Amino acid sequence: MEKRTRREMFRAIGVAIAAAPIGSVVGCATNGSNPINPSGTSSGCVVTAQETAGPYPDRTGMISNQAFYRQDIREGRTGLPLTLTLTVVNTRSGCAPIASAAVEIWQCDAEGHYSEYSQPGYNGVGQTFLRGLQITNGAGEATFTTIYPGWYGGRATHIHAEIFVNGVSVKTTQVAFPEDVTRLVYASGVYASKGQNTTSNATDNVFSDGASTEMATLTGNTGAGYTATLTIGIAL
Repeated sequence: MEKRTRREMFRAIGVAIAAAPIGSVVGCATNGSNPINPSGTSSGCVVTAQETAGPYPDRTGMISNQAFYRQDIREGRTGLPLTLTLTVVNTRSGCAPIASAAVEIWQCDAEGHYSEYSQPGYNGVGQTFLRGLQITNGAGEATFTTIYPGWYGGRATHIHAEIFVNGVSVKTTQVAFPEDVTRLVYASGVYASKGQNTTSNATDNVFSDGASTEMATLTGNTGAGYTATLTIGIAL
């Protein structure tokens, strides 16, 4: 509880902090029929939806531990290879990339289990798999080597992400996945024994109001794996 309270405080502070963008202007994704374009953002840029960090946010302080600033977060977890690139941009500066931001991600494994927590039928306490951070480069990019996330009851397939600028949390969101790709993945390899996700993006309690600002773009296949990209827009 103490961890969540501190994160919420950081988010509140982050709204008031201005960060100077670094690099050239890049495009932001549009938000379909539900534009999220608050006052002060540039035309054509949208702010990515803010989402909950729970129920399994990091509680060991990885943000302050250089050992977890790593590109490969798998720690031996099996699953279809996934290269995830998140591009962080400032919607108040024409979607200019934000360099030197810390991007933290966390996700479940192919069986739907998280590290750090005890869950029904699985104890992940003391483990740190599928969690880590990267610092954005001059193009605002942070790239992770991971696996395609599995699923657990009540949630659509997703990866969590939190963005820190100058040590302050400025965005907590989630990465959504196209359901046609997810169905193919869950019919293959180590995912097949569990089967298809019973919760769609439309019926998910996080994405049901629209996931267009959080939907990853995927390329690849169930043989070699996938590459996923998403632009995360933040109004700084």
